[in-house]
Amino acid sequence: MKPSPAKGKHPQSEAWFERAKKVTPGGVNSPVRAFGSVGGTPLVIRSAAGAVIVDVDGREYLDFVGSWGPLILGHAHPKIVAVVEAACRRGMSYGAPCQPEIELAEEVVAAYPGIDQVRFVSSGTEAVMSAVRLARGATGRSLVVKFSGCYHGHVDHLLVAAGSGLATFGQPSSQGVPSGLAALTRVLPLDDMAAADQLFAAEGDRIAAVIIEPVPANNGLLLQRPEFLQTLRALCSQHGALLIFDEVITGFRLGAGGAATHYGIRPDLATFGKVIGGGMPVGGFGGPRRIMQHLSPEGGVYQAGTLSGNPVAMTAGLATLRVLQKEDGWKRLETLGGYLEQTVNKVLAESPVKATLCRLGSMFWIAWLTGTAPRSAEALRQGAATVYARVFHSLLDQGIALAPSAFEIAFLSLAHTRRDIDRLAEGLRAALATLPAEAP
Repeated sequence: MKPSPAKGKHPQSEAWFERAKKVTPGGVNSPVRAFGSVGGTPLVIRSAAGAVIVDVDGREYLDFVGSWGPLILGHAHPKIVAVVEAACRRGMSYGAPCQPEIELAEEVVAAYPGIDQVRFVSSGTEAVMSAVRLARGATGRSLVVKFSGCYHGHVDHLLVAAGSGLATFGQPSSQGVPSGLAALTRVLPLDDMAAADQLFAAEGDRIAAVIIEPVPANNGLLLQRPEFLQTLRALCSQHGALLIFDEVITGFRLGAGGAATHYGIRPDLATFGKVIGGGMPVGGFGGPRRIMQHLSPEGGVYQAGTLSGNPVAMTAGLATLRVLQKEDGWKRLETLGGYLEQTVNKVLAESPVKATLCRLGSMFWIAWLTGTAPRSAEALRQGAATVYARVFHSLLDQGIALAPSAFEIAFLSLAHTRRDIDRLAEGLRAALATLPAEAP
């Protein structure tokens, strides 16, 4: 049973949320924000700076959500705020090419393996949708393969879940998704090379693309074996399918070359978002010229967007990447992540229930009720959400904000310090002391 936080803890947030529910479905503009899986009333945020957010009641929280990943420099970084203010004065949207979009594209192309060209859009979902359409257009095939436990935005044909068996027809996991669209998607389990081999043996000549988060980070942090990703690369090359790395979360967070450089595996297409927008709504997808030339206006695959390449958003993203480069940001984040791993693991060793810290770079997540790091959605434990809800609210009461879901990951930023990590560790120790010894 989820905890039921007492009414009145956050009176202004509660009042604003009641207003929101009258004019917005569920009171939110993205479902997980509604606190449905942890219980209670979501915080309504008034402001943020550095590693701290402030709610409408005036309470401060040490933030490890970071707007779900984009804010790798922290909230309201002075250099980003300055360039955004200046960009706004030059005009907030042109509907025409601008210098910042060209410069940001040059940065992405220079950093990411195998990319000759990139096209910008306004969200990660839009990037994935466009990349899959491009893959189908370039190959002349219709089938797409995804993996259970990976999320690629709310694209109709990717909002599917696995059924029984190793390789299944997609089953819609949302109302409003026609079964005919879902039928063009095949769903495989993560970390299962035999299942991938079996699917390609049966339908390899019909598969346009395999799309995967090389670091699955939307259903826990399900770190994959390099051998599994290498198998997917080999199968795609052998059968003429395109391998798409969804790097909306990992792109320019793991490093300039994302997971592709980390694992030494070159995909055919990659999708981006979050960090490349510096906190503004941005997505992108890119690949070699031989594939990208299929996009209009050069090719027959249509894609467009009124606010694509928005000058303010492009300026924010470009400035973010340059700060990371100039301040040795990725190395600093890895050092801080190592300290977090060392510190938090000491606390989890004393936990009354099993718990495993999973970390890669500046991303981290605790797998509850398991003594090993899970690599697939099927390895996640029932009851983990109940444990997490107690931990979440205990931390929130201590002024520490994690994501309001047991299966969303946490992020470090350059605004965090070792003192912040120590505070998180002590908060976890206090939260763990409230847990029963038995798993739910």
